[in-house]
Amino acid sequence: MSNQILKPVDSSKIHPLLAHHTAHLGADRDDIRGAIDRLIHNLINIEDKDGKFLLRLDDGRVLDTKGWNGFEWTHGVGLYGVYKVWELTGDPKAWDIMTSWFEARFKEGMPSRNINTVAPFLTLAYLFDRTGERRYLPYIDRWAEWVYNDMPRTEEGGFQHIVYNSVNNQQLWDDTLMMSVLPLAKFGLLLNRPHYVEEAKRQFLVHIKYLSDRKTGLWFHGWTFDGRHNFANALWARGNSWVTIVIPEFLELLNLPEGDAFRQHLVSTLEAQVKALAQFQSPSGLWPTLLDDPTSYDEAAASAGFAYGILKAVRKGYISKDYEAFGVKAALAVRKHINDAGELTQVSFGTPVFNTLQEYKDIPLTSMPFGQAMALLAMGELLVRFI
Repeated sequence: MSNQILKPVDSSKIHPLLAHHTAHLGADRDDIRGAIDRLIHNLINIEDKDGKFLLRLDDGRVLDTKGWNGFEWTHGVGLYGVYKVWELTGDPKAWDIMTSWFEARFKEGMPSRNINTVAPFLTLAYLFDRTGERRYLPYIDRWAEWVYNDMPRTEEGGFQHIVYNSVNNQQLWDDTLMMSVLPLAKFGLLLNRPHYVEEAKRQFLVHIKYLSDRKTGLWFHGWTFDGRHNFANALWARGNSWVTIVIPEFLELLNLPEGDAFRQHLVSTLEAQVKALAQFQSPSGLWPTLLDDPTSYDEAAASAGFAYGILKAVRKGYISKDYEAFGVKAALAVRKHINDAGELTQVSFGTPVFNTLQEYKDIPLTSMPFGQAMALLAMGELLVRFI
């Protein structure tokens, strides 16, 4: 882990870069819209042709986290990316993709409950909010009750990062904030259960306490109360990108007043992270998969998440406009990694918490639904700039 002392951002070096990128964006609106369409097409047609990335459980179940017809966090993030496109464009194809996915899953039956299988219900909650479709409500209600009442907890009441193939006893992961905590807050607002919202806020505070790195402002991937350590002390890019995405989403969802202490704490936490990200960004515009290790490969999904979170946080006034250029540079770099088939390249596969840094560097690259979705978020935030 780097012990580098972070310096204040030099605003004089940012604004000319931003002006250059903005001028460049003015000619590429149609290109960005086309990239969004291709990303969605690729998202719903990804296949694991040789079964290399299937998740095989001890009970005999085989889970496809790569293809579109599974039920995992990868699909939850994918659905949320599609929802954000629909919210921005009103594209009926995006709406049909979401509703068709849920109809197919309802017919198949629900999966076992864990941190990651909660993720798709965030989008279902938004669909219910938009339509009032009564059939959706029992699913939202039942899963919300499980998260609040029955999800395994660590010491101090944190959400234990239980997944299909591991209970991860006494472990906190930064992924949890995106996969279960943001959904719980949405459930609370939707169902008029303020105690759900307060629990989601408390989860943020517990995760900040044990996962944020005081030296850099970045986040460690995991923490365990069993031994009380951060595993490899990995400042892992995609784990950090969930934080960069979810804090602006959470702040927008709760709509807390500017003087609110919780709001101020999240804002300062985000700005500390973005300040560090600005100094670890690769010349390519992406970020390395271990943020403080430039010898680790650049990773496009995390970089798309950073682009989205930074640009949205600037647009909403949560962080300084001085950081806007870093988000633009990242978004344009992500665009370069969307090929003609609509695949976001340079995406690392699903990654557990490891005990060595080398294991993060060895994760294979492959297209994934979450990568497509994170690119959708980044491209959508660019598209907002033309409105």
